[in-house]
Amino acid sequence: MSKAEKKAGRSELRDTVVVIIEALVIALLFRTFIYQPFSIPTASMQSTMMIGDYFVADKFVWGYGAYSFPFPLPFSGRIFGREPNRGDIAVFRPVPQTDDYIKRVIGMPGDKIQMKQGRLYINGTIVPREKIGESTDTDSYNQTVPVILYKETLPNGVSHTIQEISDDGPLDNTGVYDVPPGHYFMMGDNRDRSADSRVLEQVGYVPAGNLEGKAEFRFFSIKDNLPPWQLWQWPANVRWDRMFQSVYQ
Repeated sequence: MSKAEKKAGRSELRDTVVVIIEALVIALLFRTFIYQPFSIPTASMQSTMMIGDYFVADKFVWGYGAYSFPFPLPFSGRIFGREPNRGDIAVFRPVPQTDDYIKRVIGMPGDKIQMKQGRLYINGTIVPREKIGESTDTDSYNQTVPVILYKETLPNGVSHTIQEISDDGPLDNTGVYDVPPGHYFMMGDNRDRSADSRVLEQVGYVPAGNLEGKAEFRFFSIKDNLPPWQLWQWPANVRWDRMFQSVYQ
């Protein structure tokens, strides 16, 4: 091989390495500042978000807080963006936890939230719900129970589906939660199988600075939380009807 050929080979290798590095940097910036993928490992948001759903969260719409980046940064509050709307589905980091959670924004700063006999009250007013069917719910321990499906309509007109095992579960009768300024009250759509803001010692009130992004759309879904790379499992287990859909349908 001539010197010219060796030089050309080194140049091509260098160009390839540069392209790979540039692609990785772009992907990291995209993930950090615009959209980040997440998966659902638990039953707390079923049937809206099923175990094994993969979705992307918009990180730009609400601006950036300490947990918006690959490593938590030492600052409070948020920069840029707007505040969430009631009914948005949020990815966030609870204060006592080190894992990401996903729940629905139910209480805004200054709200009073309470559960009485399975019914949600916001600022003293019962939130309307309408029975729409019956189904079964299987959690991450493969325990299946019958559930009742309801359409719940929040004060701002946002409707979504919730499911209840009963109206007398451990979190179906609570005291009044006073949402502090700059905080949000989160609840799972699977009301009797969700550890959320009703459990103060585990989740509690979520500071605005702990929001990571707004869930937007599913891009993949597979039963039993199987690893997506197991392609041989796809024919029998991929939920094709849940792919490439908004999470607000």
